[in-house]
Amino acid sequence: MAALVDLLGEVRAWLARPDNDFSWSSFLDADAALVELDGLTTLVRAEGRVPFALSVLFAPTGPIQEVALSSGWGDEFLTLAARFDAAAGEDSPAWVARCRRPPYSAVSAEPPPRSPAPPS
Repeated sequence: MAALVDLLGEVRAWLARPDNDFSWSSFLDADAALVELDGLTTLVRAEGRVPFALSVLFAPTGPIQEVALSSGWGDEFLTLAARFDAAAGEDSPAWVARCRRPPYSAVSAEPPPRSPAPPS
């Protein structure tokens, strides 16, 4: 869990940036984001597990990604989210990892063919 706690410290620094835009996230502002993240970090340290709420914060289109996208650090968020998934390991809900994978093969840029429309 040490890697996860370190990562949460990095995420905290990104969320604390003065030029962040919180308008599209569920966080009211930077202070609210930091209070929530600090509380969850305390739980990780105390209980040695990943609280479900932390997985929600890192989920695709979750509050941290919304701040990142509207504040110009969306690519950095993707790296942080991948590190979160790795650090959280089995404690992270399976749906989080599934949401990050494209629904088609990474080998092809094309989505799979659609089923034909039913006859009218």
